[in-house]
Amino acid sequence: MDDNTPLLVIVDAANVVGSVPDGWWRDRRGAAERLRDRLAAHGLPGRSGPMEIVLVVEGAARGVESVPGLHVESAPGSGDDHIVTLVSRAPATDRACLVVTADRELRRRVTELGAEVTGPRAVRG
Repeated sequence: MDDNTPLLVIVDAANVVGSVPDGWWRDRRGAAERLRDRLAAHGLPGRSGPMEIVLVVEGAARGVESVPGLHVESAPGSGDDHIVTLVSRAPATDRACLVVTADRELRRRVTELGAEVTGPRAVRG
């Protein structure tokens, strides 16, 4: 991989938002938008170098729009399945991939495809 190739960071929005009991369940879309805005403004704390951040939303959060510096993907079905699809495309573009989730089964699936994984705390700094 070229050092100038941006790291592909894929964030499991439902899992990250759900990791903090702050009432997110009352406004799933709003919670995903707040996560999007925080990531767009601050990136991934502790990580340097070029990165492309993709926030995968599902369910009631579908339709959250992309903003400069961050692309939002609305999963057509399962967010986990969509994340696996995105990770499976990364080797074809010779990109390193980091998935942000605490979901054990998703972690297993994406590491089998060569992705690195970190937990929700990584986006909270």
